[in-house]
Amino acid sequence: MTRDNALIGELEKLLGPRGVLTQADDLARYRTDWTGRRGGMPLAVVRPENTAQVADIVAYCHRHDLPLVPQGGHSGLVCGAMPDEERAELVLSLERMNQVRELDPLNFSMSVDAGCVLQTIKEVAEEADCYFPLALGAQGSCQIGGNISTNAGGLNVLRYGMTRQLVLGLEVVLPDGRILSHMRALHKNNTGYDLKQLFIGAEGTLGIVTGAVLKLFPKPQVTRTALLACADIEAVLALYAQARRCCCDLLTAFELIPRHCLELAMRAAPDLRDPLDAPHPTYVLMEVAASGPADLDAMIEALFEQGAEAGLLVDGVLAASEAQAQQLWLIREAMLEGQRQTGEHLRTDISLPISSLPLFHAQACHAIAEICPEATVIAYGHIGDGNLHFNILPPATLAESERPPLLHDLELRLFEIVEAFDGSISAEHGIGRLKQAAFLDTLPGPEYDLMRGIKHLLDPRELLSPGRILPTSGD
Repeated sequence: MTRDNALIGELEKLLGPRGVLTQADDLARYRTDWTGRRGGMPLAVVRPENTAQVADIVAYCHRHDLPLVPQGGHSGLVCGAMPDEERAELVLSLERMNQVRELDPLNFSMSVDAGCVLQTIKEVAEEADCYFPLALGAQGSCQIGGNISTNAGGLNVLRYGMTRQLVLGLEVVLPDGRILSHMRALHKNNTGYDLKQLFIGAEGTLGIVTGAVLKLFPKPQVTRTALLACADIEAVLALYAQARRCCCDLLTAFELIPRHCLELAMRAAPDLRDPLDAPHPTYVLMEVAASGPADLDAMIEALFEQGAEAGLLVDGVLAASEAQAQQLWLIREAMLEGQRQTGEHLRTDISLPISSLPLFHAQACHAIAEICPEATVIAYGHIGDGNLHFNILPPATLAESERPPLLHDLELRLFEIVEAFDGSISAEHGIGRLKQAAFLDTLPGPEYDLMRGIKHLLDPRELLSPGRILPTSGD
């Protein structure tokens, strides 16, 4: 019997035949992420039903030196959860661990399995008149364990923070198979090191998240959505400062959308119509929400008046119904599909001090034009937290074989400018394998030593998500 056959046999004893996939047709979807990138062929895909089974699998791999990578909803963008192309890995899918364990509306908390789909969590919370604010384009397929492991951001960071701020407790299987259970629904706990923060954003390299206690909020009773038109990004930033003051802490989203993106969205979603009478260079998609008797219309009207008087706002529309609001948000969703339809392009996820955005944008656009004047820059994203998706579409006439080297050069130059502005090359997507080289190029020595030390302490054999974030010792 070969080693692989023995492995499959042992895993089937632990999980049963439904818990282990080995056929090529069954493995195909576990080798591909949202972008369409394809990973290597895994040894097998294991699908545990509970934390005890995860612990059994990890302990088995630890005993037999088998590398494994946890996987959620296949919506990652940095090749962190796809099986390696060079070394065979075991894929551990959490998709069968999808139960809501407990919801406490008085404590505003919710305990869930790591494989729960984000959309399901949001819907269950709303049924209890509560609200879980994490909101992503992929929320219909992404899993909360992956959201936690990548410290997902999304559309509501401005008001509610990153995933890190939404987790009260965690359950994690450590690389040797032991279970670390901190599933306490405490809003305040100051006893020693906050160990759960080690695993939030660690991309599955330090442990496998199997459960979480999430922080809930009162369900918003009133929401207002508006699309605003501005002359340039400088006006957008000035308008944002006014919006923070006019709307107090009720501002939940303030999204930059350039004209290019609106046009891409309308091509991708033919039912979309230009929301304003005339085209404008730059738009803002803004949302304000309240769970109490706040007069949101008055706040937005005041912003419209002040913005127009200051010459910052040239046009705008306030959604008069939920259906109209959904149409405005469809722009934000459809423009992603519009970009994907253009073929291979540079997709980035950078973060900068908010006040630096206009100068950065100008310098970055100039640098890109020097390298490839025909390239199209599409810089959009979460203005309220300084997170830009600075994407670049190569010329449509460029041969497919010439796109990868050009995009590589453009990315290197862009990241140089990000570094000059003390920014980050990853605001919410993570590092995985795709951004590892760029990450290491700018990682200070003390930080590298600490990260390497933490990895060695928890996973000295480097079996858990090897080669993600940090290279393995032999690389």
